Amino acid sequence: MNSVYTILLLICSNVFMTFAWYGHLKLNESGVSSNWPLYVVILFSWCIAGFEYSFMIPANRIGYVGNGGPFNLMQLKVIQEVISLTVFCVVANILFQGQQLHWNHVAALVCLVLAVYFIFK
Repeated sequence: MNSVYTILLLICSNVFMTFAWYGHLKLNESGVSSNWPLYVVILFSWCIAGFEYSFMIPANRIGYVGNGGPFNLMQLKVIQEVISLTVFCVVANILFQGQQLHWNHVAALVCLVLAVYFIFK
């Protein structure tokens, strides 16, 4: 069950991370933050990133084999990267509808899924 909790927490973490890293671009595009100075944009993003850490830290604690979890450090990192890119693709297609996935993006994602396969071998 720890593996399920870890993955769900990583998904939540990455949703917040994606909004912290790229949400300000959509706010700027829509005119909400176009007059904000850079330091305000950074502070705004850091406020969102605080929620990211609230999910990421427990995910790593619960999932790490040294704490009784099912994953070693390398497995945790590769799982996190695949989740990060998957969440990014979904959010980017919802928020930034002009962005499209191309064959090379799909090929890269397949390579990452293969990385997960190989890291567990």
